[in-house]
Amino acid sequence: MRSTTRQDGPATAPPATAPGPAAHDAATGLPVAAAARESAERFAELVAALTSGALDCPLPGSGRTAERFAVLTSVAERDLCAARLFEGHVDAAAILAELDAPPPRPGERWGVWAAEPPGEGLHAARDRDGWVLTGLKQYCSGAHSCTHALVTAATERGKRLFAVRTGVADGCRPVPGTWQAVGMAGSDTPDVRFDHVPGVPVGDVGGYLKRPGFQHGGIGVAACWYGGARAVADVLLRAAADRGPDPHTDAHMGAVDMLLHAAAAVLKQAAAEIDGDPSDTGGTARMRSLRTRAFVESVCADVLTHVGRATGAGPLCHDERHARNTADLTVYIRQHHAERNLAELGGLAARKEPS
Repeated sequence: MRSTTRQDGPATAPPATAPGPAAHDAATGLPVAAAARESAERFAELVAALTSGALDCPLPGSGRTAERFAVLTSVAERDLCAARLFEGHVDAAAILAELDAPPPRPGERWGVWAAEPPGEGLHAARDRDGWVLTGLKQYCSGAHSCTHALVTAATERGKRLFAVRTGVADGCRPVPGTWQAVGMAGSDTPDVRFDHVPGVPVGDVGGYLKRPGFQHGGIGVAACWYGGARAVADVLLRAAADRGPDPHTDAHMGAVDMLLHAAAAVLKQAAAEIDGDPSDTGGTARMRSLRTRAFVESVCADVLTHVGRATGAGPLCHDERHARNTADLTVYIRQHHAERNLAELGGLAARKEPS
């Protein structure tokens, strides 16, 4: 099977970096920069492991999609912010493969910067040397540690995907103060200002969203959410084991066990369906993605509630890892568009053609 990285060629990337030690959340004083550095280092280690073959993250639809989701879950269970960066890199590799573009080279760390919230936005135009990108891109995870990114930009013919180098010397400048999150602080997701940045088109106009892999990739994000829920649940598992029989704690533990088991089953089924129809000839990919993401998001929200009610404030106040896991997962699952996605799913379910 094709792996998500190419094994030839020299390493081209400098060590992963993150904001300097003075970067702290203005309201709380939490060491945002320290979290970003920690996740950037872990991200670099994971990408290096892909290149060396010590870690394998199969492409979606390769017949091994369940293995891909398991890798993402495992990384997220250890560090949800690092998983956000790693998921971006392997998603970029999958996009490049699907759109017949060269894969990431050893030493490169890629992101996918494709958020399109209201605002100035990013624009691409041709000059005599090729395409150049100018404007503001919001929510650029790994802005200080990625060496390259796939970015969406507006053109005269519509939205298009471009591959860019992300260094300051290349015209990409993270905007200070635009990532004030406590949860997911380590994902390093500020706005980035583009100033005539050279870009290479990847796929046709609209190709990024129209390809089947867009839906498959969304389920990969849900696999990360699931890993985060497992990490949050760990403090309840330990409490239930240490306390011995206790109806209150055991009831919450039972509910969490049921929820996590169901989420694992849904992800496994989604992986099998993707492998059965990777090109989405049956037209089911969008509904599958909406169902899976909505279900896993609801599981995560319920796990956060059960764990909090069972364990109280103690772990949130005295267990740094658990406090970070809880804050990170709370922010990360908001990448799900909640009732907007449920409304779309309901419309598809109500008006789909009978099988």
